[in-house]
Amino acid sequence: MILHVQKLDPQAHLPAYAHPGDAGLDLYANEDATLPPGEWRLVRTGIAVELPPGTEGQVRPRSGLAARHGVTVLNAPGTIDAGYRGEVGVLLVNHGREPFRVERGMKIAQLLVRPVATVEVREAPTLSATRRGAGGFGSTGLRHAAAAPPEGRT
Repeated sequence: MILHVQKLDPQAHLPAYAHPGDAGLDLYANEDATLPPGEWRLVRTGIAVELPPGTEGQVRPRSGLAARHGVTVLNAPGTIDAGYRGEVGVLLVNHGREPFRVERGMKIAQLLVRPVATVEVREAPTLSATRRGAGGFGSTGLRHAAAAPPEGRT
């Protein structure tokens, strides 16, 4: 598969894998910025991409930024549709206690290229029954089923 990348700024960095076999391509900041604690900002990359047909780009956080500084991608994963041709931006948020300085050329996120399933939407009067049913948002508990006490006992 080929990912076509256009530099919108001659100083922009092309996305790159840090190691063979990595899932994500590193995305680089194309500007300096400061993220105060609790705030977010759209950071420009200086590139536009042409994703292969039938794929999407997922913009995901870098684990090191999150673990060391509390900085992550606000809308993770951000989605780049295959038809989008504008500049790739990364919406960074600082959950840390200190201001975080983004420097031009810094690795700020990862880009994963993933297949997309296109579905036909059909209205249905009912849905098939499942064991889970409508249970959501914590309905499965916090512990592995084998570690949970027998029902009725705490």
